Amino acid sequence: MTVWRWLMALLLWAAGAWLSWGGAQLLLAGGSGYYVIAGLLLLVVGWGVARRSAMALWLFALWLLGTALWAVWEIGLDWWPLAGRLGLPWLIGLLLVLPWSVRALRHEPDMGQNRGLAPAHAALALVVLGTAILAGLSFGRQRDAHETQGQFAGAAAAASDLPADGQVTAVQNMSMVASEAGGLRSPPVLQGDATDAVPDGEWHAYGRTGAGQRYSPLRQIGPHNVRLLQLAWEFRTGDVRGKPGDPEETTFEVTPLKIGERLFLCTPHQSVIALDATTGKQLWRRDLPMPKGLALQHLTCRGLSYQSAQAAAQFDAAAGQTHSAVAPAARKAGAQAARAVQADPASTVSPASPASPAPSSDDGRCTAKLFMATADGKVVALNPADGQTCGNVAGGQGQIDLWQGMPERKPGSYYSTSPVVVARDRIIVGGTVLDNHSTREPSGVIRAFDIRSGALLWAWDPGRPATSTPLPEGQTYVPSSPNSWSISSVDETLGLVFVPMGNAPPDQWGGRRSAEAEQYSSSVVALDIATGAVRWVFQTVHHDLWDYDVPSQPSLIDLEIGGHSVPALVQPTKQGELFVLDRRTGQPLLPVTEVAAPQGAARGDRTAPTQPHSQLSFNPPALTERDMWGATPFEQLWCRLAFHRLRYEGRFTPPSEQGSLIYPGNFGVFNWGGVAVDPRRQVVFATPTRLAFVSTLVPRADDTSLLVQDGGPPKDGLPALNENFGATFAVRLKPFVSPLGIPCQAPPWGFVAGADLRTGQIVWQRRNGTPRDLSPLPLGFRMGVPGIGGPVVTAGGVAFYSGALDNYVRAYDVDSGRQLWQDRLPAGGQATPMTYLGTDQRQYLVVVAGGHGSTGTKAGDSVRAYVLPKEVAAP
Repeated sequence: MTVWRWLMALLLWAAGAWLSWGGAQLLLAGGSGYYVIAGLLLLVVGWGVARRSAMALWLFALWLLGTALWAVWEIGLDWWPLAGRLGLPWLIGLLLVLPWSVRALRHEPDMGQNRGLAPAHAALALVVLGTAILAGLSFGRQRDAHETQGQFAGAAAAASDLPADGQVTAVQNMSMVASEAGGLRSPPVLQGDATDAVPDGEWHAYGRTGAGQRYSPLRQIGPHNVRLLQLAWEFRTGDVRGKPGDPEETTFEVTPLKIGERLFLCTPHQSVIALDATTGKQLWRRDLPMPKGLALQHLTCRGLSYQSAQAAAQFDAAAGQTHSAVAPAARKAGAQAARAVQADPASTVSPASPASPAPSSDDGRCTAKLFMATADGKVVALNPADGQTCGNVAGGQGQIDLWQGMPERKPGSYYSTSPVVVARDRIIVGGTVLDNHSTREPSGVIRAFDIRSGALLWAWDPGRPATSTPLPEGQTYVPSSPNSWSISSVDETLGLVFVPMGNAPPDQWGGRRSAEAEQYSSSVVALDIATGAVRWVFQTVHHDLWDYDVPSQPSLIDLEIGGHSVPALVQPTKQGELFVLDRRTGQPLLPVTEVAAPQGAARGDRTAPTQPHSQLSFNPPALTERDMWGATPFEQLWCRLAFHRLRYEGRFTPPSEQGSLIYPGNFGVFNWGGVAVDPRRQVVFATPTRLAFVSTLVPRADDTSLLVQDGGPPKDGLPALNENFGATFAVRLKPFVSPLGIPCQAPPWGFVAGADLRTGQIVWQRRNGTPRDLSPLPLGFRMGVPGIGGPVVTAGGVAFYSGALDNYVRAYDVDSGRQLWQDRLPAGGQATPMTYLGTDQRQYLVVVAGGHGSTGTKAGDSVRAYVLPKEVAAP
């Protein structure tokens, strides 16, 4: 018993010393006085335990009761913050009321010293029990603190045209005709709007159509039967991150296409794979060459792009050309204007079996076409029938070199991680440049290339925005101009492509940005498909110093407003705004106000006086000291001290040499996954994330020193990120976490939410995800964890999402947000799911589970398809 007593005393002394020392610093910094008082009391309790005094139990009971009252006063009955404040104190109290602790305090023989021990023990036991009851009450009402419970008023009306059993009719969703491309199927008539051109059972673009809605008109899977989903097949690509030369952010983010009876997908290391959509059997595989020595920041392929045979034939006919007339002229134009290069002979095509379809013609011509953007700055055209390079694209070369006209040519510093836009007879391409590496990066130019000849049709450079005429021979685009690394949307009826724009590097210091960069950074820009001219621009952040580039594909939807159908654009942003604009003019349909922003930028820089705020916003409330959190009081104290030592004046606090708390951080409330919109319900299904980051500017004395590479110089030729060579400052960026790696802000960190796009009202919002894969313990509590990746919604009233940082795919009721189903994934699901109709007339859900390098989720290479049992899904 003596050993136990001294162990308890040492534990209490250590805890008391840490809390007293840290609490004194916190008090001097203007923070809570609780910790210094708590620390001093624990020191006295430890002394009492060492002296075998019953007073130790009385004092600890008082300390635990006071801690519980203080915690409720600070944050109310909010389970996770309350558990962090009371968990360890309650555990120590439980240890002190155990029988051997009481025996350790008892004097032998009893000379009267033990008279007060029994009532002290009883009092402490009551306080320990009361604290447990308090925690139980808070756990029972935890959803009330952060969730909005609601339901869309028009839900019943929106679903009124569903069949009674929720099943789909066979003919309606298979109204397609076979094309020449090895059994591929396409709509018989090409409509003016890309949205109308896609059969109900297919998925032809990253967001299903060029409108980027991530909405499927399929209805077979509904809230009444989604729980019956079962695994239909699983395909393993064999492509897993961790190869030499892989950057940290090597990620499997693809959303497959479904065209006819096939799925098409790409992998991070540039394999393009065709699968039978119903069975998951590989039909062909094209392994494009992966050059060595690329200084990449990201290695991913979010998806492929597609031109149907009907579209190609329509534009060939409109040009009045036949194949025999096109080929020679196209080859000449491709050689002179596109400067396309021959397909690399190192690439390989691997058929799965002799049954794989043959090319459509002996000379490699493609009727339908797939387009793949590569990590070495090319766009390759492949035949959907067999994966061969298309001989009738880019003047016979089959690929377009995106390095044409580029300044600052460094392998790996410019490429496209997102699928290109296919519009009419052209592809429209943006690209990513290295973030925060230097001020001498390639251009962010947006270009349109003729598919047949490879000729450059127009080039809009945000550093030279007044003209989109192709550059004269020998000239280059403006270096380090704002770029578009995400996915663009297209409205062919209006003749517009909508481009989400990022920043001119560096992100966190803008003292040398040009007037042109200031106008187009962190904006959504509408460009004329025919000419590349700017029709309108809407800026989401003025003079962006926070890496709040526009990360998401705009979603195009026609909204019923005031009795009229208005063509709208919904633009999610990293700072949590959803700007709803008239896509004809860029004017807000929901009110946008300019709100005063914190001032006082770093040396040589400035801040914008105001920032735009949308009526529809998922911007999280500003942080306070009370929002600091941790698994123990020691972590909470560390986070509180860090909070007071950082500069923080709310959202848009400028980066500083002191270190600034940026909330939300550059991980974003929304990122490349975007949102899903339901055109029937006129609602948005969103997956907002709340994470704070710390941005610290580090003065540069020269243009070569490594200042923020904590792990030493990068290996395998990878770039030294955040050094900002050529700028006044490097930047140290990191999440705002405790020494144990737990976010300093209290959960929840991730939600699913539904909002009415006509009114801007957030109707419901629910915590999403568990810490099961973020903790050493397999905790299954619905805590609300961060996520990256996008959702998909269906006409059946079900949404699917797999991006939360636990390894699950989940289904939700679109009308209320209630979780309906989940399934465990073999790896992180940080990609956007999709859904389609198989040849067996069943609706399939496809989820990619490959993990995400920068979030640390488990790596994998799985493509999984789910389906209802045949007896449930039968038409």
